[in-house]
Amino acid sequence: QVQLVESGGGLVQAGASLRLSCAASGRSFSSYIMGWFRQAPGKEREFVAAIGRSVSNVYYADSVKGRFTISRDNAKNTVYLEMNTLKPEDTAVYFCAAGTTVWIRGVLTTSGAYKSWGQGTQVTVSS
Repeated sequence: QVQLVESGGGLVQAGASLRLSCAASGRSFSSYIMGWFRQAPGKEREFVAAIGRSVSNVYYADSVKGRFTISRDNAKNTVYLEMNTLKPEDTAVYFCAAGTTVWIRGVLTTSGAYKSWGQGTQVTVSS
């Protein structure tokens, strides 16, 4: 099991940028596929982005493609989500997650593919 702690959320205006971090503790961080999900009030948790064990494997939800960038630093046991050109509809609690699933898009976009979750960090984008 890996323990995850997110940070970097906040209140920003539309068009601004934020970088979320997710620090992992525990064994073998580099062996996990890492994902970011978000949950807005009254809505289901939704997939945002994922990065594979190899940093060349990344995948984004259509709603954030071109604006968000996921990255990882295995030496620091940390995964990042760089968010640019933020919109009010990006307002949500953002969660990072770790899983050992295979890199199949239909799988890694689902919550069930991830075994460990952080507590979440709030991102609020005002118009």
